[in-house]
Amino acid sequence: MVTIGVFDGVHRGHQQIIGRAVERARQLGVPSVVVTFDPHPIEVLRPGSHPPMLTGPRLKAQLLEALGVDVMCVLPFTHAFSQLGAADFVHAVLVERLHVSVVVVGENFRYGHRGSGDVGSLAVDGRRFGFTVEPAPLQGSDDTTWSSTYVRSCVAAGDVAGAAAALGRDHRIDGVVVRGDQRGRLIGYPTANLEPLPWSAVPADGIYAGRLVRSSGALLPAATSIGTNPTFAGTERRVEAFVLDAPAGLDLYGEHVGLTFTARLRDTLRFDGVEPLVAQMDRDVARARELLGSDPDG
Repeated sequence: MVTIGVFDGVHRGHQQIIGRAVERARQLGVPSVVVTFDPHPIEVLRPGSHPPMLTGPRLKAQLLEALGVDVMCVLPFTHAFSQLGAADFVHAVLVERLHVSVVVVGENFRYGHRGSGDVGSLAVDGRRFGFTVEPAPLQGSDDTTWSSTYVRSCVAAGDVAGAAAALGRDHRIDGVVVRGDQRGRLIGYPTANLEPLPWSAVPADGIYAGRLVRSSGALLPAATSIGTNPTFAGTERRVEAFVLDAPAGLDLYGEHVGLTFTARLRDTLRFDGVEPLVAQMDRDVARARELLGSDPDG
């Protein structure tokens, strides 16, 4: 049982397709396999136009595992691979490599060189090679079709609530905690400076409530700032998370962590000095704590 796609974000539409594939695999007593690609096909087809990525490989694998998928098969998307015709793709990938019996794909699925194949041609090849094709309808809300493009647009606008509605969970970025200016320590707000994975879909500049996800899986409520620190005439865009009520001795340097975004608190602003900045940060933290249900007294 196979389903195929980039599945960036593993949003609610993807979850419907993948869930159907997992269900059918269990009915047939065969493994469920998700075939996906790396790098993103657009980067190979139009170099330099790589879209912001909603999920890195590690997070995508975790999300697929949580949906019950048995195997994530990542195919290197190269220029040579992009030249495969639709029939060649079916024969080389689905028939020879995976010995597929059933394929579940979205009703708008395209494949092969220049997207020459669709659900109809896949069904024709299925009859030829002995597998069946089950198209799944697109999913969405009353006025929105869930898609990776839609989620990216929400994230880029700072609409993390809209992104969460389509994803079925808070948007998350991953990366490594690196040393910053360490200015936050001097004003009572030490932050974890995240260096996101390449191509990450970082939300618009602003202040957000969310959580820091440690490599151990521990979730720590946080207020995250994205921007250039205009109060200090900064020029480098940074992602800095202040962990609410951090455990004593918390050291995150060098750790691979995730940051989730539950709500946007405000725009990034320039303040006339440290005192008004700290006063606003006090309010931001109080609001974040309220939204996240974090109790400073434990």
